[in-house]
Amino acid sequence: MAGTPLEGRLITIVGCVVSAVAVWISTVVVYRRWFHPLAKIPGPFFASITHFYIVKYNLFSERSQFYRQVEKLHQIYGPVIRISPTEIHLADPDNYEKVYYIGSKAPSKAPYFYDAFGLKTAAFGTTSNELHRVRRAVINPVFSRKAVLQLEHIVQEKTAKLVSRMKGLAIQEKSVDLHHGYRALSVDIITDYSFDNDYKQLDSPTFASDFYEMTGELLARGWVLQAFPFLLPLSNMITLDMAKTLNRALYEFLMFRTRCVDQIIEVKAEIEQGRDKSKHKTIFHQLLDPNATEGHVVPNVQDLTDEMFTILTAAAETTGHAMTMITYYVLSSLEIYRNLFLELKTAFPNEKINLDYQTLEKLPYLTAVIKEGLRLSYGTPGRLPRVIETPDAIFNGYHVPKGTIVGMSIWMMHRDPRIYPEPDKFLPDRWTDPDKSKRVDSKYLVPFSKGSRMCVGMHLAYLELYVAIATIFRNFEKLTVDSFGPDDLEFDDYFGPAFSPTQNKLHVTVNE
Repeated sequence: MAGTPLEGRLITIVGCVVSAVAVWISTVVVYRRWFHPLAKIPGPFFASITHFYIVKYNLFSERSQFYRQVEKLHQIYGPVIRISPTEIHLADPDNYEKVYYIGSKAPSKAPYFYDAFGLKTAAFGTTSNELHRVRRAVINPVFSRKAVLQLEHIVQEKTAKLVSRMKGLAIQEKSVDLHHGYRALSVDIITDYSFDNDYKQLDSPTFASDFYEMTGELLARGWVLQAFPFLLPLSNMITLDMAKTLNRALYEFLMFRTRCVDQIIEVKAEIEQGRDKSKHKTIFHQLLDPNATEGHVVPNVQDLTDEMFTILTAAAETTGHAMTMITYYVLSSLEIYRNLFLELKTAFPNEKINLDYQTLEKLPYLTAVIKEGLRLSYGTPGRLPRVIETPDAIFNGYHVPKGTIVGMSIWMMHRDPRIYPEPDKFLPDRWTDPDKSKRVDSKYLVPFSKGSRMCVGMHLAYLELYVAIATIFRNFEKLTVDSFGPDDLEFDDYFGPAFSPTQNKLHVTVNE
């Protein structure tokens, strides 16, 4: 039975639309694969035609390990590969300075990647170089080596508290959860440093493990918003009351931000009313003081909240993770453990005194252990995308046009066998030759990246690492790892290393 004229017209219209869409998709595919300026860059077909090649590995695979897939692609296609229609990835370590150093041909962060974190006004999240210069000019002084050294007592005090907790648990014949203990240490240090009012996570019986486990549920948020950026404005509209109903982890996340806001407002009021009673100059007293910002506009509360959230998250996860990995690797080798303990005992015969940083950083074996730990902890394992801003960029013989997104990863940089023989092994001795160590360190060891966008908290991170690792291993000569092995080192990439709930976390037993 024949349809009505209207039905016939609708079928015709639908057919035309479907045909037009098919033609459009075919045209896009053909252009991107064979006629795009990046068409000569080798890589998988699917990657050349759609950004969802990356999304597949970030969101729709068993584990979020795109960094491992990138490594496999380099093994197949060579040192320069195409991982999306507009993005390439580099494997040759000698390209790092072309991308990340001051004066780079790719100085700007890729907006699609960093905007998804919702921190556009923080120094970390801003993709504008001009805004970044303003933000860093204000922040740099409070994270300078000089400023950090003036607050070493905070690190010493918190580290002593962790040691005390470890000794207390040993008396009770309980193992110590250092996975969360180190993260609690970092959070208490940075919140005291920021506000003169720490979060006291070291006082928690579980080192606030419930907080980390709960907020860990939100790790995929950045990848989701990268894939579907239209969701970002909607996510920013979620209130505390809505989050409490929708998702407990999201509620805890927003409560965390609210606490940051409240503390910044309190510091701001203290300064404006002239009633600052802080025991030491804090990060936010510095940032909110018009006399200390050297002519720059004082950031507003929202900007500072983004800044604080970035600083706190980085401090907890990257530094805490590095301490965890270093401890595991040292305890996995009796020789390394013994060498480190003897060096510390010789330098500090009395373990009850503070192990001062400026003495510690001159100890060769401790320094080698920390460098090797930073090499293998991969604070940001995946790529850090940048945008090429000149028409003459060349990587391994490939001419790359302006506007191309380019990135490299420390997962590959720190495991290149040409630079680091037996790259998956923890070998501090690779850093004990001063001449060789200096060359590799200056060019190929990049745990904090390089150039104008390198991690602002580097000096504080080194202070924490030296004091915490040295104090732990000077105080405890017979630690052993409890139910944690090589399989538990495998991580997902959610910008930082992330571990699944089913993986064991580093616990140690004190056998004194």
